[in-house]
Amino acid sequence: MNVILKAARIIDPESTFHNQIADVKIGNGIIEKIGSNIGSAEGFEEITLTNLHISKGWFDTSVSLGEPGFEDRETIANGLQTAAKSGFTGIALQPNSFPVLDNQSQINFVKQKATGFAAGLFPIGALTKNSGGTDLAELFDMKNAGAIAFGDYGQSLDNANLLKLSLQYAQDFNSLIIAFSQDSTIKGKGMVHEGIVSTRLGLKGIPSLAEELIIARNLFILEYTGGKLHIPTVSSAKSVQLIAAAKAKGLQVSCSVAVHNLTLNDTIIEGFDTRYKVSPPIRTEKDREALVEGVLNNTIDCITSDHNPIDIEHKKMEFDYAKYGTIGLESAFGALQTILPTTVIVEKLTFGRTAFGLEKITIAEGQKANITLFNPEGESLFLTENISSKSKNSAFLGQKMKGKVFGIYNQGKLVLS
Repeated sequence: MNVILKAARIIDPESTFHNQIADVKIGNGIIEKIGSNIGSAEGFEEITLTNLHISKGWFDTSVSLGEPGFEDRETIANGLQTAAKSGFTGIALQPNSFPVLDNQSQINFVKQKATGFAAGLFPIGALTKNSGGTDLAELFDMKNAGAIAFGDYGQSLDNANLLKLSLQYAQDFNSLIIAFSQDSTIKGKGMVHEGIVSTRLGLKGIPSLAEELIIARNLFILEYTGGKLHIPTVSSAKSVQLIAAAKAKGLQVSCSVAVHNLTLNDTIIEGFDTRYKVSPPIRTEKDREALVEGVLNNTIDCITSDHNPIDIEHKKMEFDYAKYGTIGLESAFGALQTILPTTVIVEKLTFGRTAFGLEKITIAEGQKANITLFNPEGESLFLTENISSKSKNSAFLGQKMKGKVFGIYNQGKLVLS
């Protein structure tokens, strides 16, 4: 689709047009011209939107969909359409489907299902067979099939030697290892953050130590082996300190934080609403503030929605038995706008491409158009009608949002919400 984006403020510090208002002419998926008052042209549709801002396309480093196996929760087709309407031109797909994405044929399957959409799908291969934590999966074959990283979603490797071997092996083909960090023995039967709130409510708690202990172990292993390690969805103040110290040593470590951990604190569970049952758990206000500071000082590299659709049968039930997870694509930008500057949000929603070794993009003439369209102003409440996902298990229902996502232009296609 050929378009002219009219009067768009460009947010891209690497572009010579950063913070300028200009028209952007895009033909056959390529940015042909950026300038003032670009006239209409045959075959081009003019797009005029209120207070239009554009940035490099956002990339979400942790998205679960369901297909294959859990299509009742979400399909790849609807998930990619939801991502596009939410401003994401690319998503890293977690391997927690059925079967698990632990071999070349499964990677090929999801990539084939994702062809033809505006938003790109970049699969993460399981680190271990069936994400069982016992034997390494076929990493090199999956890399050749298109896997961009390897990790077992929501599962921490109890076997430290497996992490050591994977970091050593992955260096042979320059791949990234993802290490979710939570000690299963310390977690036990915990469901929420261990603290004053959990004690008062009588819910079993997960202490921050469960995360911090494994992060410290994994960083020691990384220092020994070398290689590239990504620690997803950190949730505690001490975790941020540990990662900052590792970066100061020069280790190749990156990390992310989930939107809900960055914007909510554990008082939200007072009503026993299972929409707030997530892993890692939403922690204290002190932890939340440390996470925000970690984003601002660049200890935390990426922000993820950690989008995880759960069907109603496994979410609307007693807190003890409900599954972990919240959807987050649709609410990510609006929630972040309530606590962070727009330029920081854009930086943290785009850096995932760098962390995961994907093609570099920028807003410049002659470059591929990989663009997110949004308005950072305006307030609204996030309601069920704002959800495009098949599952509706959002931790942000009823929450105040700021700004609006218009959509994306990518792979020659324009998608508007």
